[in-house]
Amino acid sequence: MTQTTKAVLWWIFAVIFTLLAAEYQKMTGPTYPVKGKTTINNREIKYKLIRTAENDKDAEIYVTVPDQSVTGTILFKRYKSNDSMTSAPLLRTGDKLVFMMPKQPAAGKMMYEIKLSSGTEQVKLSARNDQPIVMRFKGPVPLYILIPHVLCMFLGLLFSTRTAIESLINGSRTYKFSLFALFFLIPGGLILGPFVQKFAFGAYWTGWPFGHDLTDNKTLVMVLAWVFAAYKLKKDPQNKLWPVLAAIVVLVVYLIPHSMLGSEIDYTKVPVK
Repeated sequence: MTQTTKAVLWWIFAVIFTLLAAEYQKMTGPTYPVKGKTTINNREIKYKLIRTAENDKDAEIYVTVPDQSVTGTILFKRYKSNDSMTSAPLLRTGDKLVFMMPKQPAAGKMMYEIKLSSGTEQVKLSARNDQPIVMRFKGPVPLYILIPHVLCMFLGLLFSTRTAIESLINGSRTYKFSLFALFFLIPGGLILGPFVQKFAFGAYWTGWPFGHDLTDNKTLVMVLAWVFAAYKLKKDPQNKLWPVLAAIVVLVVYLIPHSMLGSEIDYTKVPVK
C-alpha cells in the first residue's frame, strides 16, 4: 500500500470519526427532540416533540394523528417558576393535533406534556422517566454567523483527530495539522461562538469566569489544550503525548451534550405574568 493510499484512508477514518462524534453530541443534547411512539385505538402513533425554538414567534408543537376520534390536551408552564400547570386543547388541522406554545424571552424555558384521548382510552407523551418535556427559546442566529461557526467547529474536531493519528503513525505533519486544528477551533469557538451566544441568548460569554455555561467552558478548555500541544510540538515535532492528550480532551468535550448548563431564566425571580 502506497503512502498516498494510507493517507487517504486515514483521512476517511478521521472524517467518519468526526461525523459520528458530531452526531452523538447532537442526539444527546438537551435540545434534541423527544421522539417515541405509542398506541391508541390499536393504532401506532409516532411523535417528535420539540425542545428548542426561536423566540420571534410562538412555537408550533404537534402530533400527527390521522384518527379523527383522537383528541389532545397539553399541560404546560414556565420552567423554574411558581406557576401552576395550564391546560389547553390541541387543535386539529387535518391529520395534526397542534398547539402554539407562547414565545418567551431568549433563554426562557417552558415545560409541557401531552395527553391523547379517545373515549375512555388515554396516553401521555412526555420525556424519559415520565417527566415533562423542557424546551428553551432562543433568539434567531443569522446563517452568516451560524454556518461558519458550525463548519469551523467540525473542521477543528476533524484536524484534532487527524493530528493525533499523524502523531501515532510517526507522520511528518503533526505540527502542521495541530496549527490547522487551532486555525479552526479559535475562530469557531472563541470568535464566532460568542456571536452565536449573543444572538441566541443576549450575552457574548457566560462561561468562566463570568458564569457556568458548560458550552463556553468546554470550548475554552479544548482550545487551551491545543495551544499547549502545538507549543510542545513546535519544540519537539516527534512528541506524541500532548497531541494525543489534546485530541482526547476535544473528544471528551464533544461527548458532553451540547448546551448543558446553558443560559436560562429563573422565573421564580421575576413577576408572574
